[in-house]
Formats: sequence, structure tokens, C-alpha cells
Amino acid sequence: MLAYQHAYHAGNVADVHKHVTLNALLARLHGKASAITCVDTHAGRGIYPLDAQETQRGGEYITGVMPLWEQRQKLSDRSPVLKEWLDNLASLNPEGTLSCYPGSPWWFGHTLRDQDTLALFELHPGEVKHLEEAREALPHNVRVTYGDGPETLLDQLPFPTPRLCVLIDPSYEIKSEYAQMADVLAATAHKVRHAIVAIWYPLLPENRHQALLEGIVDYDVRKVWRSELIFRDPSAGRGMYGSGLVIMNPPWQLDSILDDAFGIIAACYGEQASHRSGWLVEE
Repeated sequence: MLAYQHAYHAGNVADVHKHVTLNALLARLHGKASAITCVDTHAGRGIYPLDAQETQRGGEYITGVMPLWEQRQKLSDRSPVLKEWLDNLASLNPEGTLSCYPGSPWWFGHTLRDQDTLALFELHPGEVKHLEEAREALPHNVRVTYGDGPETLLDQLPFPTPRLCVLIDPSYEIKSEYAQMADVLAATAHKVRHAIVAIWYPLLPENRHQALLEGIVDYDVRKVWRSELIFRDPSAGRGMYGSGLVIMNPPWQLDSILDDAFGIIAACYGEQASHRSGWLVEE
């Protein structure tokens, strides 16, 4: 099933949740000089114009990134993490109007150092075409691979660099993907104990994400922090009501830094919004 295309959802609350996290995570990893292999298992496109027909159809950026962009000076004053993220977003929108939103390949790629590498995996042929067309804007040490991201990741482990940072961001078109991602996390932890892996999941009224969380606990994968950004009342209707992330081996203090940032973001989304977090397996 390859119906999902992220252009219909670009800049939504889930993107905010993922990319604030990814930006903060990479900033802390770059505090050390040793090389990093970065992997994006479901890369999508590099950049999404917000006036594109697909993006305009859903308009999810209007309730996602836009409220934060409109309050960027206030948020930057309150949080160094949000300032870093908003400054990077502003570098793509220098006229002051939010005209495009960057996907995860850009968030990985724009700070990539010479000693690092970035592997972009994508299975949707249309999205691969967009990535290939954007290659000129990507650093030289970026590799685009057409194929199943989690499967290719496991096939290529371990990588030669001292450090590994992975974002796994499935569409979950197939319900079994929730349990499958727990399998992938456990297999990655077994092959590369120090790997930093972030897995995104949607919060839906059906609570399908519990298969992922319970799988991680059953595998006894240690040092996994959970973050959930809720933007509406779960009982108020069908569809996604929040965005979830689990991060294995987060850098020191990243959990408390992100707790503060997402508490500020939740307040921008109204009284129904909140952020909750915690460790899945206590040490």
C-alpha cells in the first residue's frame, strides 16, 4: 500500500513534534566531533511548498506550524530550543512569509558535517523522484535509496561511523506496522547498542500505537523515552488527535529540554492541548 504522500499533511502538528525533536537532537549530537551516520527510513520530499495543491487541500499547516510561526519572536524569547528550530525555518523563508516547510531530509541535511553521512530511504516512487530532483540542494554526503526503509536499515547495520542517529516515520497504512516498528527497534538495539533511534506514531482513538509501546516493553529495550503532543480532545471526533515519539538513547537532558519546549507549544494550541512524557522501561 503506497497511497500515503506527506505533501497532504506537510507542516502539521506531527511535523512540528518530529522536527523540533530532530533539530534539538542533532544540535546536541554535533557537540562532539566524531562522525555520525544519519538515517531517515521514510524520507518523503526535502521541501514542501505550502501553496502546492496537495498541501492546500488538507491545509494542516494552518493549525500546525502556522500558529508558532506567527508567534516566533515570543517563542524564541522563551525557549532556546524553539529559537533554534524557528531560526532554521526562517532561513528557508527569508522574506518573513511562511511559503514552504522542510521535510526531515532537510532537517538532517542542513547541518550535516563533512565527516557525517545521511542515508535517505523511500519506497514511494513519486517521492523518490522528488528527492532525486532535489539532490543539487543536498550535501554531497547524502545517499538516496529506493526501497523499504526499516528493512534496508537492518540489512546495512552496523555502519562504520562511531555514532548512529535514525528517524523512523512510517505512514502506518498497514496496522501491523506498529508491532513491526517495535521489532525494528529491538533488532537495531541488538546490533548497535548505542544507536539513537526515534520512532514517530500517530495518536488515534483506536489506540493502535499501544502495539508499538507494548512491543518495546516486551522486548525490554532500555533507555526509551516517550513524548506525546496532544492537540485536541480524543473524544471530539475521528482521526489523529495527537503525535507520539519514542526515542532510544536520547542524549543527556534532551528529555527535560523537550518537555519544556512542548509545554510551551501545547499552550499555543489551546486549552485542549497538552504534552505528556516518560520512560517506557524504568532502569
